[in-house]
Parts: sequence; C-alpha cells; structure tokens
Amino acid sequence: MKASGTIDQNSSSNQGEQNSVRRILLSGVFWRILLIEAILLVWSLGARYFAEGQNIVMLFWYAVRIIILITIILAFMMLTLRRFLDKKIITPLETIAMANHQFMEDESTGRSISLAEDTPHEIEEIASTRSRMLDSILKESKERLQLANFIRDTFGRYMPKKVVDEILESPQGRKIGGRRETATVLMSDLRGFTGLSETREPEDLVRLLNRYLDQMSEVIHAYDGIIDDFIGDAILVIFGALKKHDDDPARAVACAIAMQKALQKFNRETIHKGEPPFEMGIGIETGPVIMGNIGSETRMKYSLIGTTVNVASRLESQTTGGQVVIGEKTYNLVKDLVETDPPISVMMKGIHKPLVSYPVLRIGDPYNLSLDDTNQPEDQTAIEISFRCWIVENKVVTPEAIEGETISINKNQFIARLKKELPPLTDIKMQFDFCTDVHCFSDIYAKVTTVQKKPHKTIHVLRITYIDQADRKILNGWIQSVSSGTAK
Repeated sequence: MKASGTIDQNSSSNQGEQNSVRRILLSGVFWRILLIEAILLVWSLGARYFAEGQNIVMLFWYAVRIIILITIILAFMMLTLRRFLDKKIITPLETIAMANHQFMEDESTGRSISLAEDTPHEIEEIASTRSRMLDSILKESKERLQLANFIRDTFGRYMPKKVVDEILESPQGRKIGGRRETATVLMSDLRGFTGLSETREPEDLVRLLNRYLDQMSEVIHAYDGIIDDFIGDAILVIFGALKKHDDDPARAVACAIAMQKALQKFNRETIHKGEPPFEMGIGIETGPVIMGNIGSETRMKYSLIGTTVNVASRLESQTTGGQVVIGEKTYNLVKDLVETDPPISVMMKGIHKPLVSYPVLRIGDPYNLSLDDTNQPEDQTAIEISFRCWIVENKVVTPEAIEGETISINKNQFIARLKKELPPLTDIKMQFDFCTDVHCFSDIYAKVTTVQKKPHKTIHVLRITYIDQADRKILNGWIQSVSSGTAK
C-alpha cells in the first residue's frame, strides 16, 4: 500500500510538472514560432526556385543560410520571450499557486501574496480577489465552527455529548426510533426532598439543588457514566451504552459509592453554611434497554426506556438515605468484587415476580471504596410521642391519616406503634400532635424499614428521611436529657 501510494504521488507530481503554466506557455510559444519560421522557409525556397531556376546546389546553400537565420531568430525570441513571460505572467501565477498549496497545508500561511509592481492588472486582480474570498471563507468557517461548538456545548448540557455528536454528524441522528443495548442503569434520588421543598424558598431550593447536581455530575463523569436525564432531584445514569467498558457494572457500583461519599462532603459544607443536609438513595440494575429518539417530528427527546430502567427505579425507591442497592443481575456480574448485606426480596408495583436486591457495603480492587453503615443498630431512647402519618406514594400524600405513637427514638429512626400495619419500604409523612416551647414541629418524612410482629402489638421501625434542622435539635435535646437522667 505504501509503495502504491508513493507511485501515485510521483505520478501526480510528474503530471503536474507536465501541465505547469511554464511548460505549457513556453512550449506553445516555441512550436508556434517554429511553425511560422518553417512556413517562411518553405515560402522563401519556393520563391527562389521559381524565380531563379532549378539550381539545386544554390538552393541548398540558400536553405542552409535561411535555417541558420531562423535558428538565431528562434533562439533570440525564446530567450527574450521566456524572460518576459517569466516576469509578467509565469512567476506571478506560480506565486499564487504556491500560496494556495501553503494554505492547504497550513491555514495560517499563504493567505497574503506579494507580487511585483509591474504585474499585469488582471493577475493582481486574481490575487486580490483570492485574498478577499479566503478572508470571507475563513470568517464564515470560523463563525460556523463557533456555532457548531456553541450547539454542542449548549445541547451537551441537556443530553449526553455523545448523543449530540451523533445527532449533528449523522443524517440519521434526528430520526425517531431506537436501538437495543445492554447497559447498567443507575438511578439516584434524594430522600425527603418533598418535605424540604415545602419549607424552602424556590430560589434557594433550586440553587442548593443545582450545587448538589453539579457535585454528583463531576463524580459520574469521573467514572465515565453518561447522565441521561435529571428528573427533578433524581438522576438517571447509563453505563455501557454509548461508551462501553469491560467492567461497566462494577464501574456503576463504584460510582454510586463515590456519589454517597461526595454527598457526605457536600453536607458538611452545607451544614456549615446553615443549609439542610441531603440524603440520597441509589438503585442499580443491568440488562437490555432501548435508547433513541422518542416523541414526534415537532417535539422529541433522546431517552432511555425498558424494564431495566423500571427495575433500577424500583430498587432506588426501596433505599434509605446513604444506601446503594443493586439488582440480582448486577450482583451476579460483580459478586466477586462487592460485599453486601443479605439479599432482600419484596414484591414491587408493576413487577410480576419478587424483586431481589442486595444492599452494597463495599467494592474491592481496583476501586476499594466502602460505604458508611448508616443503618447499623443505635441505642434507642424511650420517648413516647403521639403523631399522625400519611402514606406517600409516588410523591403524592394519601388523604387517610393513621394514628401512631413512638416507643423509642434515636437521631436516625423511630420505633413506633401504628393503628394500621404498613408494609416495609412504605414512605410516610409524619406530624407530631403538639407544639412545645413556642415551637411547632414541621412535617417529618420517614420510610418503614422493618415490621416486627409481637404478641398483641406490631412494631414499625421508621427510618427518618427528612426532618427540619430545628426539629432535629429539639429531638436530640430530648434524647440527651433522657439519657443523662435530667429530663423533667
């Protein structure tokens, strides 16, 4: 292939030399002068032959003299014409051609051309027109490049950059339709964000949420995850669809643990500034998904759909703050790398068989990341507080109130009796029935983690997912007072 390319290049170079302006112009002048001289020679010999008789010797020497004269004239004409044509036509044209060649190799050179002052006006006009055209083309090209980069950068904030490249570079990119891929889907969501949104100004909440999403995005990109969508405070991330790795499921699990650690750092900063901390749950599953443009010709969205996405969402919904839960398919792919709690099997809405999940504790080489066990048993303080609660389903609060009473509490959970048994993983909104020290408690959000059936009573363990910081201080004060024996 290299030899063939060299031959083609040499052949092209030879052909270029044969077709050069210098060769064509000088060759044309030479042969035309030669033709004119030949005609004059024949004419002169013919005239002498008919005028002075048929003396062959005389005609021969006459022809020799004529040929010598013609040669001298031809040589003189070629020398003088060559110099004249070189200066006036050939050299200016070769200068323009060389500048074009330089420009093709490097756009920063060959833009301007320096010609002699006595160059013909027409050739100067060619050079001038060329410069104006190049300036116009380069300006338009620069504007188009800036526009393309602006489009890529802008739309890259709304959808994965690889999708933007595919849409802009391929004529098929804007067609409605999808393709099947095997991918690992990560879904994260904030616990108790509904309660937080009820107590914060919208502008402050959006500003805080954007800071959180920015921190999470940095972690996700560091692990080569692709953010498919922000769904309110939830993040939908893909591993192994647009950009594949051999370890995409493990990469997703490591990313989830890193996100939880980044959130802990984020919370330390926000608490220092007087902002409320966030708690996040993450669900991960691996399987087939459909990726592509969904919608109509007037409005479409590049999205990810399929059972795997639904399962990841269901896994996320059963987490408490600080947890990473993976599905059975993902577990089978990473079980040699991860350490988990025992599997949990529950029936979830929309899924026809029990959903088996594994709460992740740590992942080994090459990531070596561990989660803080936020669900480890803590000392409980016996405090009885009456409350009412409502079931929260898909972030909608049901109207039926359920009465209950705490048996004991700690900073992360309540152990309580409810007049209606609730299944594990149920999200609830709680309201205490009294105010104290001119302070009324705000809504508290929690998740039922376990249900313990004992003789004559059923005990619910409620993991707090959101509580106002002022309310948390009062509860912590009660816990300390009771623990130290100073409560009145």
